[in-house]
Amino acid sequence: MNSTDKEEIFPYHIRDLTTNDIDQYNALLRYAFQVTEQDLINAGWQGDEIKQSKFPVLERADILGCYDGETLVSQFAVYPLNMNIYNEIYSIGFITSVSTYPEYSGKGIMSRLMKKSLIRMREKRQSLALLYPYSIPLYRKFGWEIISNKISYSIKDRQIPSKSKAPGSVHRVSWENEDFMNLHTQFAKQTHGCLFRNVLAWEEYWRWDYDDTMVAIYYSVENKPLGYMVYLIRNDIMHIKEMIYLNREAQKGLWEYIHAHDSMIDEVRGNTYFNEPVAFDMDDGDIKETIRPYIMGRIVDIEEFFSHYRCDPLEKNVCISFKITDGILDWNNRTFNILFNEGRCLLTDQKADYHVAMSIATLTTLLLGYKTAIQLYRTERIQGDEHSVRRLDDVILHETPYISDYI
Repeated sequence: MNSTDKEEIFPYHIRDLTTNDIDQYNALLRYAFQVTEQDLINAGWQGDEIKQSKFPVLERADILGCYDGETLVSQFAVYPLNMNIYNEIYSIGFITSVSTYPEYSGKGIMSRLMKKSLIRMREKRQSLALLYPYSIPLYRKFGWEIISNKISYSIKDRQIPSKSKAPGSVHRVSWENEDFMNLHTQFAKQTHGCLFRNVLAWEEYWRWDYDDTMVAIYYSVENKPLGYMVYLIRNDIMHIKEMIYLNREAQKGLWEYIHAHDSMIDEVRGNTYFNEPVAFDMDDGDIKETIRPYIMGRIVDIEEFFSHYRCDPLEKNVCISFKITDGILDWNNRTFNILFNEGRCLLTDQKADYHVAMSIATLTTLLLGYKTAIQLYRTERIQGDEHSVRRLDDVILHETPYISDYI
């Protein structure tokens, strides 16, 4: 056997990162994402402060690093979170801190780190992984797919809804206000796709915000908190970082609060993660909206994912065969017969009534609700007969995920 027939030896070593690796971890992050000292100063941070703030990530996340000798050259972190998927709480992993020094790219390092991390996720029964992609085509090669959008909007002062009236009132509160944080938890409990924020998630939420960023809560006449907005007014523009509400009353109340600022501002700019564009709900819908893909997902363990998955409670004993291709994780690369029955799913040996085939990426975007089965079928992402595809749409639920966080 000559040398070209031998498997290429991986010249680096992979190990877990700990808090002892904070300096190299932080240096790689700042290099990869081009965070300068001036960026830190502008956001009110000093270099040592942001380094110390990464300690909780290193303590709680599962972080693998690739070393060339004693030098950290690539890293891949999985941060544990909970997520609402059709009113079922899933343990998931949010991929973060993915970075490699440019001179080490193209050597297969990142694919090794990713696979090892996904294997660990399966062991921890984290059946879904999420990430904010720096390259959609790259992650698609590894079985990831888009599952949510971010809608950015710009509204002139004359277009701010002026007829929105609500019986309650809005009060500005501190960043640490309990009503504010509890509201997000309530919102997450009732919103498909929403992530539950723990202490570290809240720290990441505020990481790059200015000190004069405000929080305003809408309270009902019974003094019950029902919605909030996080915003900053700068250069005659109101920037809305986040607006959530538990009902229509709170939505109206917050827009009434925005309108109360019309003498102070020329424009409102914000982001929303609901599926519906903002324009339709406004008196003057001739506003600027930009929709872009936001979060990508990947099912880690199909069997585990289906064991918790909710489906249409009105459908009974519908058995569908899923032939799945997964080029990374062998345990997903097979056929699954799933029985959909009265809102629950069961892996079964029962003979299937309907048959479909697709990649792990397509299955992910389908089951998360970003695309319907018939949409994916028409774009040749699902193979099978049309009747089977339509029955699949009948049995699964259809809500687009609301995902506003990334760690």
